[in-house]
Amino acid sequence: MASSDDLTITVRGKQTHGARPWAGIDPIAVSAQIIDGLQTIASRQMDISQAPVIVTIGKIEGGVRGNIIPDEVVMKGTLRALDTGMQQELHERVRRTAEKIAESAGASATVEIGAGHAYPVTFNDPKLTARMLPTLSRVAGEGKVLDVPPMLGAEDFSFFQQQIPGLFVFIGGRTPGTPADDWPANHSPRFHLDEAMLPLGVRTLANLALDYAAGAGG
Repeated sequence: MASSDDLTITVRGKQTHGARPWAGIDPIAVSAQIIDGLQTIASRQMDISQAPVIVTIGKIEGGVRGNIIPDEVVMKGTLRALDTGMQQELHERVRRTAEKIAESAGASATVEIGAGHAYPVTFNDPKLTARMLPTLSRVAGEGKVLDVPPMLGAEDFSFFQQQIPGLFVFIGGRTPGTPADDWPANHSPRFHLDEAMLPLGVRTLANLALDYAAGAGG
């Protein structure tokens, strides 16, 4: 899974009446330009044939009335990458894009990355994964263990994997027979899980621990 860094961009302009925009510096217009510029990082600046990167702005706040150009706009978002080197490059390009676009309009942009949370890439150790795969197959049943492709969700389990080889697995929580598109995903207010999967989760963790301690697979 991807690295995840929260992003806050504060754009500062100069307040003025909406009827006299030339008398100030409009941080709302600058923020719109920054959002457009950020989208070209993934589409035009980085080699996404190596691994994908994501820049998402999910929240923007600014202004108090429709006829007043405000002093400040605050944008919040998230940065995702599947490669540590590309993660650092993404940070640099986001900072440069926001700061230079703001500067070109006479405004300023302050960029904060990872101030609230900054999760590394979640990477399953290949040797450990191969070693414990027979355990997973035995507990879940033949044909019920899937090797899923990389995804841009994130997980703080990655901090453990920075210290020792790690293995992260998903336990399916959707009622069998229910189409995936009909099942609310995490972060949805309608999210729920089929609690019938809980015993499988307990058996999985217990057997992984026991087999690893017994030297299973290696």
